[in-house]
Amino acid sequence: MSVTLFNFLTPKAQTFYLDHKSTIRQVLEKLDSHKFSVVPLVDEDGKFISTISEGDILRYIKNKNKFNLEVAEKESIANIEKYRPYEPFEINMDIKKLFKLSLEQNFVPVVDDRGIYIGIVKRKSIIKYLYSNKEIDLSED
Repeated sequence: MSVTLFNFLTPKAQTFYLDHKSTIRQVLEKLDSHKFSVVPLVDEDGKFISTISEGDILRYIKNKNKFNLEVAEKESIANIEKYRPYEPFEINMDIKKLFKLSLEQNFVPVVDDRGIYIGIVKRKSIIKYLYSNKEIDLSED
């Protein structure tokens, strides 16, 4: 059996992502309304930039020692330090790298050979697949 990225990929059109220039308030509202804790960030060309988490925003607020909703409407998330941004899987990488990334990340952003965000792989889909296809060898090289 040949395992490929496409066994797991949720296409970009079916995912939630944000512009990397979004404001803190926009991100807070989106995270709250969609109940996500981490989301991919892309630029105006669709290139994957990083991820932002609720924790990143909370650390930013804590370290600033203040939170003002009016300021949050103007402050870009580009100014927020990303504590543990998710590493993307490049479409030409070995599939084992995808499995390794999923051990540390709830989802794995996927980019094409130009760095364009094309979707995500959810840890849940990998676990389901591996459970139903136990013949896959995950041993280290």
